[in-house]
Amino acid sequence: MFLAALSEVTGDFAEAVRLSSEILASKGHIYPATVSDVRIAATLTDGTTVLGETNISRVGGSIKRLYLDPEECMPMPDALRAIGDADIITLGPGSLYTSLLPPLLVHGVAEAITRSPAVKVFICNLMTQPGETDGLSASRHIEIVSEYVPALKFDIVIANRQRITEEQAFKYRQDGAEQIGIDTHGLLSAIGTAETRYDDLLDDGEKVRHNPYKLARALLECLHKK
Repeated sequence: MFLAALSEVTGDFAEAVRLSSEILASKGHIYPATVSDVRIAATLTDGTTVLGETNISRVGGSIKRLYLDPEECMPMPDALRAIGDADIITLGPGSLYTSLLPPLLVHGVAEAITRSPAVKVFICNLMTQPGETDGLSASRHIEIVSEYVPALKFDIVIANRQRITEEQAFKYRQDGAEQIGIDTHGLLSAIGTAETRYDDLLDDGEKVRHNPYKLARALLECLHKK
């Protein structure tokens, strides 16, 4: 709502993003993949078309094709420059169909990532997302990304090896979520020559989250291997 309000005031989404970063004192820069007026759309296996992030997240398991509406939207030049200048590019953690894939569908973004000499790292989610990634393994997440961007090859895949507690598992099951299985053989097949890191990445607390310091340390180690 904050970003929407700023967009209305400035009349420019890119300027609204810049101002929000300034107001919130964000570290680094935030560049949207596109500033075009675009929506996420999906064709389901039964032929139905679904529009919008909220609706798609409810039917993710039956998605046949994810796309942008309109499909031809221009990338933000600053985003492409940032990709080209990056030392490391990460994908994840985040909602597969409504967070990770949409930016890759913007014209030129996936191509820029593929061309970049940066270390490319896929960070596996900790839990499935009800209605979107029900029952999907870690390897299947990567396979789906590859189906949309075949040329994108990851150098390193980071996966959590620590089990959540029984109490956490019970609470998440109540909402239809479960810890994502790390299928070692499937990962080897999905990632090809990429390196796989298995780390204890869990944060303390009742909610299942990545510990930001553990994840940052793992990413720095990935970068130093370049």
